[in-house]
Amino acid sequence: MAKILFVMTGVDHWTLADGTRHPSGFWAEEAVAPYRTFTAAGHEVAVATPGGVMPTVDLASLAPEVNGGPDGAEAVKAALAEMSVLEHPLKLDEVNLSDYAAVFCPGGHGPMEDLAVDPVSGALLTAALDSGKPLGVVCHAPAALLAARRDDGSWPFTGYRLTGFTNAEEIQGGLADKAKWLLQDRLVENGADFQEGEPWAPHVVGDRNLTTGQNPSSATPLAVELLRALG
Repeated sequence: MAKILFVMTGVDHWTLADGTRHPSGFWAEEAVAPYRTFTAAGHEVAVATPGGVMPTVDLASLAPEVNGGPDGAEAVKAALAEMSVLEHPLKLDEVNLSDYAAVFCPGGHGPMEDLAVDPVSGALLTAALDSGKPLGVVCHAPAALLAARRDDGSWPFTGYRLTGFTNAEEIQGGLADKAKWLLQDRLVENGADFQEGEPWAPHVVGDRNLTTGQNPSSATPLAVELLRALG
């Protein structure tokens, strides 16, 4: 079966406009649900982060209120504990894209901090796009697309139909007025054809080999679409 690369944030915070470090990392559901979907289909998952640091889970993503209650929260924690692949990630600059059939990026505010400005990650995502391999990005992880640039300085994702965590969701989440910038705004400024769905509802957008999901509830349907693309 195929090998799928998870490109993940390596930070444990998101720096707000006033310089405050807001605790963050990756959002649990956005890693757990696709991991389960891919491995249940017989595929292998590898994880890569900047510098090969072990990714940090956003503790807010383990709370009962975002997991359907205490039982759901415990289930997510247990699933994370079983993801031993998180414990020994590859270094992004040592990844060989030819080893993988698809690339997937989980969200959380972490990618807004590091992957959004990481040229190594940007080059890898550009190569994935150009290769025609399925490329899936969910929630705040489209921030990683912002670091992608061609030799002439142009953005590889200009004109692509895509989605991500919306301004409306950031406002409802209570952090919009504290952020240095908002993901939806920055994607549009760079030339994306941003497709906004209802807040918090599953919303997946596909354009060529790029598939994006708007929010945590979009992680599973996005993973299903990637499986279809893998054939």
